[in-house]
Amino acid sequence: MTEQQSNLIEARNVSMSFSESRLALSEITCSVKTGEFVSLLGPSGCGKSTLLRLFAGLISPTAGHLAVAGMAPEDARRTRCRVAFVFQESHLLPWRTVAENIRLPLELRAVARAEHEKLIRNSLRLIGLNEDDARKPPSSLSGGMRMRVSLARALVTDPELLLLDEPFAALDDVLRQQLNEDLVQIWLRRHWTGLFVTHNVAEAVFLSQRILVMSRRPGRIIAEIVIPFPYPRSPELRADPDFARLCGDLSRRLREAAQ
Repeated sequence: MTEQQSNLIEARNVSMSFSESRLALSEITCSVKTGEFVSLLGPSGCGKSTLLRLFAGLISPTAGHLAVAGMAPEDARRTRCRVAFVFQESHLLPWRTVAENIRLPLELRAVARAEHEKLIRNSLRLIGLNEDDARKPPSSLSGGMRMRVSLARALVTDPELLLLDEPFAALDDVLRQQLNEDLVQIWLRRHWTGLFVTHNVAEAVFLSQRILVMSRRPGRIIAEIVIPFPYPRSPELRADPDFARLCGDLSRRLREAAQ
């Protein structure tokens, strides 16, 4: 298999400017292989979320080349590559129940109605919710449960590419760690390709196979770190001295990147 064939997403010399005076990304070159889990780590405002939106086809680059499954991201999303996006906020529709929120992508993709209930049940089970939870309105859910529903909604179409934009940033550390562990288990079972945006060093190390470190704005890729820890990853990994050393090295790189 060639390098090009093995990469599900690629960026070559991508720059993004929102105005003449606001350059968000500069000469970004990176790739993520099919089935790989990669995190984008960088200081706030460095363009991590902008790069994620470019791969989602929500915006177009000012310069350079982007490809998802060998085609432009907007074309990939409309055709053969199933792409799902999880935002920082859950963005659940308040007038729909949990199950009806999860149903939304199936409606948008015109999935046969006869398949909906099975797919919704499977997605609920995957993220640790049950049929009682399915009937609840979003207003009755905790922040952690709302984010689980957001994940279930993204996963219900069995995506090939899952783009996650700091989905756990607003949660407390205990819940965040639990959802990190759950996300790893889901990825190991489903084998989608993941690109995860965060500015939390320990989260990036725990989740990822590779970490791409970005500079301050305009964002550039300044380092690529291969994470040496095997999967599955248990909570005890966070107490491992090698985990702490790697987190310390990445924290130093982030401080340098922010200068």
